[in-house]
This record gives sequence, structure tokens and C-alpha cells, in this order.
Amino acid sequence: MPTLYILIIAIMILLGWMGYNYWRLKRAATLLENAEFAAKIPQGQLVDLRTPDEFRRKHILGARNIPYEQLKQSLGALRKDKPILIYENDRGQRVTPAAIYLKKQGYKDIYILSYGLNDWDGKVKAG
Repeated sequence: MPTLYILIIAIMILLGWMGYNYWRLKRAATLLENAEFAAKIPQGQLVDLRTPDEFRRKHILGARNIPYEQLKQSLGALRKDKPILIYENDRGQRVTPAAIYLKKQGYKDIYILSYGLNDWDGKVKAG
């Protein structure tokens, strides 16, 4: 019986943590489906947060590669007066902290490709 209580508490903590992260993400950025994301590309700065190797294999046409690990050092390459559109393979572990970091640095219009490159149906460049 105590094991069941521990399991229930662990699940509640996990769900609470997921909810908190989702709330933080929603405050920092807007999630967009493919069509909405594609419509914003001409006015924005399209940033691929994946590794250079992943970027070389395939990326959205017009994207620039700023790996998540180098985002802090590359802020000078991004303008605050233009929307920033970010993506990775799926909505995984890089876009959420990247969006939150950019928001803290004063960037206002941050958009995330909802399901990432894996679900993208627009133009890509494959290497």
C-alpha cells in the first residue's frame, strides 16, 4: 500500500512539473502549426536550434543554424525588432529553454514550430 502512495505522489509531481513547464513556455513563445509558421518566415528570423551535423543533413529553407548550446554566445546575430522563429526535430528539449532564455533577454516575438522539422511539410534543403 505505501508503494501505491509513493507512485501516486510521483505521478502528481511529474504532472505538476510538466504543467509548470508548459505554462512557462506559453508565457515565452507562441506555438504555431506549419501554415502559420511558414507565413511568418518572410518577416522573421528563422533559427534551427539543432547541431550543425543535423542542420547539414536537412533544414527548413532559409534557416540559419544557431545550435542551442551556442545560443547565449550568438545573441548578437539576432535582432530584437524582428520575430524569431525557432525549431528543432520535434518539440523536444531545446525549444522550451531557448524560448524562455530569449524572452528573458528582451526578445518579444518568439514563435515555435509546433511539431518541429519531423512534421514540417514546407520547403527544406537536404544535404
